[in-house]
Amino acid sequence: MRLEICNLNFSYSTVPVLKDISLTFEGSKLISILGPNGVGKSTLIHCMNKILTPTGGTVKLNGTDITEMPVKELAKIIGYVPYSATDTFPLSVTDTVLIGRHPHSKWRITDDDLDIVFNILRMLKIDDLAMKPFNELSAGQRQKVALARGLAQEPRILLLDEPTSNLDIKHQIDVAMMLKSLSREKDMQTVMISHDINIAAKYSDEIALMHNGSIFAYGSPAEVVTKENLETVYGVQCDIVDDGGNPHVILKGPMDTGHCLNCDIRLAECTVPDHCDAADATSQ
Repeated sequence: MRLEICNLNFSYSTVPVLKDISLTFEGSKLISILGPNGVGKSTLIHCMNKILTPTGGTVKLNGTDITEMPVKELAKIIGYVPYSATDTFPLSVTDTVLIGRHPHSKWRITDDDLDIVFNILRMLKIDDLAMKPFNELSAGQRQKVALARGLAQEPRILLLDEPTSNLDIKHQIDVAMMLKSLSREKDMQTVMISHDINIAAKYSDEIALMHNGSIFAYGSPAEVVTKENLETVYGVQCDIVDDGGNPHVILKGPMDTGHCLNCDIRLAECTVPDHCDAADATSQ
């Protein structure tokens, strides 16, 4: 399966969000999209599965523009797990996950559909929640059920918007490991947005680092997660150490680039706090 993003642009009204993005995803890989808040990560994956229509450029599946594909056919290929599962209807967990079978179903739920759903619930270790109402679950449990629903689609490409955001550290690692394993086992491309650079660097095959609506760097974790890249994109001071062949980030603090206009010195050296109200945000 080949997912090709060609010169993609997107604007909300007159505000550009994505700018000339070109990427190609191929093979059974776990790919992470990193970047600060507001750089267009969620907008990008929304354009990748037809939730949003680009203002320029194309997204192609094996050479076919996704805008030309029927929604149900596209849903058989691309699964999507949103940032926050907010369903408020009192459906059971089982019924909620069964919604993921809709692209494959005709008029009724089959035994095969139920087998697929219960296997996924067991794999995610939430089978004990099968009959519990979804709207009574914790945030972390809802996140796992949303992931189960995405997997129930049996997609060739799975897009996830911060799938570990409401999970504790152990379950974040469990989910990242499982996604990497499933990518191999199911011959599936998995593309996830993440704010945890170290988990992404440890478990991803490739990383796309976004900055100001564009792709700043794309490649292996070792190629992308560098001191220079992170200092530029995130504005933080950091060191990178080797962790069994994977880069591991040690944060040291924010970059100190401010400048006091009144004292004509760096903000960190200014001894008159009131002056700093007049400081500009960039070094001079």
